Amino acid sequence: MTTERRLVLASALMLFLELALIRWLGANVVHLSYFTNFVLLGSFLGIGLGFLLARTSHSALRWSPVVLACLVALVLLVPVRINRSSDQIIFFTATDPTGPPAWVTLPLIFAAVAAVLIGPAEAVGRCFADLRPLDAYRLDLWGSLAGIAAFTAISFLRSPSFVWGAVVAVAFLVLLRPRVPMPAAVGVLVVVGLLVFESAGAGISWSPYYKVQTDEVPGFHDTTQLRISVNGVPHQVMRSARLRLQEEPQYGLPYERVASNPVGRVLIIGAGSGSDVAIALAKGAEHVDAVEIDPRILQIGEQRHPDRPYQDPRVSTYVNDGRAFLEQSHARYDLILFALPDSLVLVSGASSIRLESYLFTREAVAAARDHLTPGGGFAMYNYYRQDRLIDRLGGTVAEVFGHDPCVDRVGTGGGQAVISAGMTPGDQSCAPDQVPLSANRAAPATDDRPFVYFFGSTLPTFYLLALGVVLLVSLVCVRALAGPLRRMRPYADLFFMGAAFLLLETKNITSFALLFGTTWVVNAIVFAGVLIAVLLAVETTRRVQTPPLAVVYAGIAAALALAYAVPNSALLALPLIARLVAAVALAFAPIYLANVAFAKRFSHTDDSRAAFAVNVLGAMVGGCLEYVALLTGYRALLILAGLLYLAAFVLTPRRVAVRA
Repeated sequence: MTTERRLVLASALMLFLELALIRWLGANVVHLSYFTNFVLLGSFLGIGLGFLLARTSHSALRWSPVVLACLVALVLLVPVRINRSSDQIIFFTATDPTGPPAWVTLPLIFAAVAAVLIGPAEAVGRCFADLRPLDAYRLDLWGSLAGIAAFTAISFLRSPSFVWGAVVAVAFLVLLRPRVPMPAAVGVLVVVGLLVFESAGAGISWSPYYKVQTDEVPGFHDTTQLRISVNGVPHQVMRSARLRLQEEPQYGLPYERVASNPVGRVLIIGAGSGSDVAIALAKGAEHVDAVEIDPRILQIGEQRHPDRPYQDPRVSTYVNDGRAFLEQSHARYDLILFALPDSLVLVSGASSIRLESYLFTREAVAAARDHLTPGGGFAMYNYYRQDRLIDRLGGTVAEVFGHDPCVDRVGTGGGQAVISAGMTPGDQSCAPDQVPLSANRAAPATDDRPFVYFFGSTLPTFYLLALGVVLLVSLVCVRALAGPLRRMRPYADLFFMGAAFLLLETKNITSFALLFGTTWVVNAIVFAGVLIAVLLAVETTRRVQTPPLAVVYAGIAAALALAYAVPNSALLALPLIARLVAAVALAFAPIYLANVAFAKRFSHTDDSRAAFAVNVLGAMVGGCLEYVALLTGYRALLILAGLLYLAAFVLTPRRVAVRA
């Protein structure tokens, strides 16, 4: 195999394995879905260490399949969950928070992922040594695009996990030819065998978002019901509308609170397996638009729901993000329901997007209001866990509609609640004993700070502890492989470039999620678009005489300033095509210019492997800085990225600045 082909294959394996570990570990380590950014950080460390290891005579590639097999075996055979309790964040799942504290478990998972990625990164790094820096970087980007394309195809096909394992196994075996070491051969066989065992489990299937499991559980009145669990957490139970309303009458409250308005057209966001749709039909809805983001859960409802609501001619189904549907639709409804939307992640980062992060913001509720007919009503309900969340969401509805909504608190201790509002106070009918909203409630979440479950004024302590341990482990590992850190001083500017680039990527992913939907398709397109922008920057640098670095950095500053000056709200008002053009221009202009600067700088490195390692380690620090968005909002990440690029410009070695 030629060096070029080996580089493309190793790069594709590196990115494919990173994405697969993010998905698979999040699906099998209970509550890790809240923290998959730590898997991404572990991947960055492993890649950086692999490039540093490529400068030595030692090799880790043959041991990567063994480490991967140990990780898969540990997760499948010794169930692990993360204790995610916190006073500052509500973690929205239905499983007890047992297990080691997050600041212990997360660094262990981080270290294991890093150990797996070292081998493929080492293979890429050794190829870098045989090629000119920009040629190697260009081929690395092509390989990364191939890895994204392969994983996107597998997501589209909803393939079981053993298919992921088979792809990884074949790539490892090809890279290790002609003599595959016995430990590596055994490792890939164990990985595939364990994943086949997992995939053969009763009721197991995969959606683009979750590992989905169905099983029969006892129901009311000696009946059985189909339960759907996602990523190891109970998600929803299918039962008939009659039983649902009989045993859980709160599901009928939205129809009572807006009873003065006969229910004609109903929009249900978070339609799931169909129970809320069945209730709407039972309440006399003339037509129901059912929006569900997960195609597999919708399919299960179509096949198994006892009332067959999705077969009713009065129902239209849409596989889409709820907020995106509101922005793209011009229909009007008599009743709009946010029906128990739920997801398993907190921070929208390069590794995970919270599915409803843009559904409970002030702007989202306003978008729902704008789709109501005169006299129409809006309601949201869920198991909110805490009264402070009920007050925050109730306050959001009150601010948007201009009057207090009806708030029915079901059970004790803050359990379930139904928040209902009519277009005017006269369009709603509240219970006479309603508990008023707290005057000291938290402010509504916004599109810039969509963290509706975050109530702190500082970063949560367990995040700081876990990130501190991660950075300490990283520092020790880098010091062990690279020697005194002062040797990496010539590449300090590349470190800050990596951190800034990760923040840019995070900001763009979250912006596109808001503008076009928080779906796996949008995420894949954005990931690929970022790599294409980087590839175009490299090709520009290779083929065209580009301006001096100082001019390019000035362009980066201007592009960031323009992106900051144009808020997402201005783009949401544009027609779809105009919105797409504007979003692409604002998002990818700074990425393109930043990578022109990177390519110019990278082409003048004396040691491409060390330079690339430092850049990747900088991206890992950028992944930690991403959590600042909890306090500042996503828009402020552009300012932080600008400061990091300024630091990179100041730290550019003089000899490079002159030549570039």
